[in-house]
Parts: sequence; C-alpha cells; structure tokens
Amino acid sequence: MTFILGILNVTPDSFSDGGRFDSVAEAVAEGIRLRDLGADLVDVGGESTRPGAARVSVEEEQARVIPVIRGLVAARVEVSVDTMNSSTALAAADAGASIINDVSGGLADPRMLQVIANTRLTYIASHWRGPSDSDAKYGDVVEDVRNELRYRLAEMAVYGIDPGRVILDPGLGFAKDAEHNWQLLSRLEELETLGQPLLIGASRKRFLSKWGTSPEQRDPATAVISALAAQAGAWGVRVHDVESTRRALEVQAAWKSGIAR
Repeated sequence: MTFILGILNVTPDSFSDGGRFDSVAEAVAEGIRLRDLGADLVDVGGESTRPGAARVSVEEEQARVIPVIRGLVAARVEVSVDTMNSSTALAAADAGASIINDVSGGLADPRMLQVIANTRLTYIASHWRGPSDSDAKYGDVVEDVRNELRYRLAEMAVYGIDPGRVILDPGLGFAKDAEHNWQLLSRLEELETLGQPLLIGASRKRFLSKWGTSPEQRDPATAVISALAAQAGAWGVRVHDVESTRRALEVQAAWKSGIAR
C-alpha cells in the first residue's frame, strides 16, 4: 500500500495554494475534506519552502499550524507536520501529530534529531542542501543523494533514533534541476538500497511545467508520478490533489493485482 499525504499549507505565500485558508476553521475543514477524499495523512505546513520564500519566525509558524493540528486531531484526522524547526515539531507532537516531515533532514535545526529521539514519532527526512534555489551541482545525482541520505541516517543513529521510524524523501526540487528530479524518479531502486521507506513529493513542481503552466494544470502529471512511484514500491506520495492521486493509485493496484476493488 502506498500512503497519500494531502498537503495543507496554512501560509500566505506557498507557490500553489498560499493564502487559501486564512482561518483555523477553513483550514480544518480543508483537512477533513482531504481525509474524506482519500488522504491517509494531512500534512500541515506553516512556512513556505518555494524558491525565494522568506523564513518566518517560529512563533508565527506555530500560531499558524498548532491550532489547525489540534482541530484535525479532534476530528480524528491523522496529521503530519511539515517543519524544519525543532520547537514546532515538539509543539506539533504535543498537539497530536503523528509524523514530523522535515524537508531539511535535520540540517536546518541542530536540535531536531534530539526532538525526534525524545518524541519517538515517525520522521520523514528529506535530502537537502539548502533552500529550493540553492546551487544544484552533482556528479551522479542519484549516487550523491543516496550517499548524503546515508550520512543523515548515520547521524540519526547517534541520537538513538529507531530506523524503523524513519522515512526518506529524495527532496525533489530542492537544489535540483529538472534533469536531476527525473533521474531520481527513474532510479528509485537505487535509493531503496538504503533500506528505508521512500516518500515522493513531486506535486505541482516546476519540473512538471511541460504538462502545465500553472500549478493546478500539473495535477494529471502528478497523478501519473504517484502511480509510477507506487509501482516502484514507494511508501507514500505527498500531493495537493488527493482525489486524482487516489484514483491513479486505485488503477495501479488493479493493474498489479488483476482485481479492481
């Protein structure tokens, strides 16, 4: 089974849906809608990681995400929090989040890995060399990403983090150009040699612009990637359009099993 993480950005400046959910009630209603459309988790983020986005204070980030997480947990929606800040991760854990999704893989905040060790929550660690617009220079991008993720796993081990609670994300779009992203997707089996589940986050990103000039127009391409990622054995996909991805995964499962459920 491949899990679907539905994206819920409670930010004014995210590249696709910034500013859509200005109140806690609107954001909680959207998270419930994503769950009802088929999201296994709702991934709540309060800081944009689009190219050129300015960092926000930890206080502002928590003011955005913590009330939403509490509301979703009260509605029995399973929640992950998208944050690079250890104090936000800890506050989200206290509010009932079950997964910490850190696009920096612990590099943006040196206290993050200790929080993960203390809370014993599942940790999604992405490959990261800095913000999305950081310099993208690699030898063999798949080999380099695999090696750098291996180093992150080694540091997690120092903190006593159970590898059974770690999911890796190749960090599509973060210090990577379109060719790098496609190489990573076409060679996922090489990343699987790390022995950890993989999350794929391709939704609406710029490397899909051949199939849509606006972010929403890239949803069909995203759904195809979701199905192919599932076929390749990915643990999960992180998407904006939950419904199209759910349908794509249903078709993929029917293809694989010979039974349409």
